[in-house]
Amino acid sequence: MVRAIRQYATPALAKGERLNEIQHMASSRKTPETPACYAMVHEGLESIAAEEIAQSLGGEIKRLGSGLVVFRVPEIDRSILTLRTVEDVFLYAWGTDKLSYRATDLESIQRWTDRDGDWDHLLKIHHAVTPKPKGKTTLRYVAQMNGVHGYRRIDASKAMARGLAGKLPSSWRFVDENASIEIWLKIDGAMAICGLRLSDRTMRHRTYKHEHLQASIRPTVAGVIARLADLKPGQTVLDPMCGAGTLLAEAHLSVHGKKGVGGTEWEMNYLGGDIDAGHVRASLTNLRQFGIAGIENWDARQLPLDDESVDRVICNPPFGKQMSTPEEIDPLYRQSVREMDRVLKPGGKSVLIVSDAAALRAATEHVGWKELRRLGVRLLGQRAFIGLYRKAAE
Repeated sequence: MVRAIRQYATPALAKGERLNEIQHMASSRKTPETPACYAMVHEGLESIAAEEIAQSLGGEIKRLGSGLVVFRVPEIDRSILTLRTVEDVFLYAWGTDKLSYRATDLESIQRWTDRDGDWDHLLKIHHAVTPKPKGKTTLRYVAQMNGVHGYRRIDASKAMARGLAGKLPSSWRFVDENASIEIWLKIDGAMAICGLRLSDRTMRHRTYKHEHLQASIRPTVAGVIARLADLKPGQTVLDPMCGAGTLLAEAHLSVHGKKGVGGTEWEMNYLGGDIDAGHVRASLTNLRQFGIAGIENWDARQLPLDDESVDRVICNPPFGKQMSTPEEIDPLYRQSVREMDRVLKPGGKSVLIVSDAAALRAATEHVGWKELRRLGVRLLGQRAFIGLYRKAAE
């Protein structure tokens, strides 16, 4: 069953403000204000993205749920593209949570696109934020649809295109991907949202990943894990099953440029390793640009590290389908978590993402870790869980 966008706990929305009313409130003013924005995130991680938007950008969260966070920021500039927990970010044109699921929705989509989207204003902001393309401007329409409706995704895209008729320069050339201007329509059950994409593919895929591995964690999910780890200056951060090094890269980038007392940058120590020598080579290739070289070929069940020597553990252990037999998961989690506990300082924290929550719970309970937070997320159609834990202080 498709979940409707749930309301964020703000007074305005508690009285029943709808998605389309966010834009109607702005369009009723004579002077255009900064438009709302929205971010697409992995479903289940909306609250973490909202925290980053509020803390990093001073954003006011309007709605979140179903893989979306709708928000306003005081000023829209390139800092909006530095968010690390979201897949894409958009300028909000219009939205609704009152689709009928019938073909009459197509007329509404065309009308809302025509009437509610202040496209001239949105395009001016887009041009100010994103680099000017080389050559002729290219254009792309993207429509995504979840749920059973009385029309096809292509029909919804055509309805949006009809609403945009005469609003964009005729000289712009349509392309199939990587356009300089992209207008997206997302339909999820009774909800629809339309906007102008500010980000490009590098926001979700990053530019630092020169080596890629099968089943490597998504950089934005790694960004969520790094944020949950609550890193502090001078800490040692360990990924005992580092794969391509994505978690360590996101941990480094999450604190890069932060300054402590006296204006000095945080000094951090990053350690990682993997039982697969090919993974170690990939990780070293990806992490060398960040000055991270402490990557070893080891077995996470027998770490060559001193007791109570690390402050944070971040890890993406193998999912069940990556093992030769499902029976291997329980002992792997139990033995590797026991090693993590041995090297983790009292009061230290760990963040792990797994598909088998029961196996992880059994392993963490065995060493006495306290679960501080758990998030469910769907990755490539598979359900996964992110757990934040703290080791007891002495």
